[in-house]
Amino acid sequence: MIRVSNLRKHFGAVQALDDVSFTAADGRITGLLGHNGAGKSTTLRILSTVMRADSGSATVNGHDCTTQSLSVRQSLGVLPHSSGLYVQLTGRENIEYYGKLHGLRGSELRNACDAMIERLGISAVASRRAKGYSQGERLKVALARALIHRPKTVILDEPTNGLDVNAVRMLREMIRELKQSGCCVLFSSHVMQEVAALCDDIVIIARGRVVAQGTPEQILAALGTNDLEEAFVRAAAAAEDAA
Repeated sequence: MIRVSNLRKHFGAVQALDDVSFTAADGRITGLLGHNGAGKSTTLRILSTVMRADSGSATVNGHDCTTQSLSVRQSLGVLPHSSGLYVQLTGRENIEYYGKLHGLRGSELRNACDAMIERLGISAVASRRAKGYSQGERLKVALARALIHRPKTVILDEPTNGLDVNAVRMLREMIRELKQSGCCVLFSSHVMQEVAALCDDIVIIARGRVVAQGTPEQILAALGTNDLEEAFVRAAAAAEDAA
């Protein structure tokens, strides 16, 4: 479970997050929805412990992101906006390296790596260097790397960016499997189709503030529309008008 309470973050004169609070539950898919620059990636970076908030608190599986960052990382799988693969390593080497970081060794590491390669259908490229991978191949290896240690919570930052239809379908299926296994899944997006297809809960963020949150049905009712895209536009416009 992820709990975010009153997060604030400034970059110089720019206030990236302004009192952001929400919860993402286990066994559910939560979408963090907003325009580019709304504060989504800043929030995810704080949750993944690569950045500290100026104030407020965030916990992942009961561990504080500031004071217990190592415990957070051990229970968390992260797919960043940029896959961040080591391009001189093969796909298998990328995956195994992250497995080792999470304490996997010997046959346990090999079996876990083999299982991820088979599940994601990347056996044909697993022994190739990542430098020549397609966008879809990079995504699959990065996803295997994020899931190698069977994390309780998974964070995905705009995971479908630049993917073809087949890769998007594979990713959707994988996200649903994570939910069924009891994982907490939090992903950011501005693609309404993905949010509508996957999310149990939605948090809409604009200008660094949460402007709407709840189930898709609750958000539609609160904003007086039966179209999720229109609900998003109305929520974001209200934030702009209030600024």
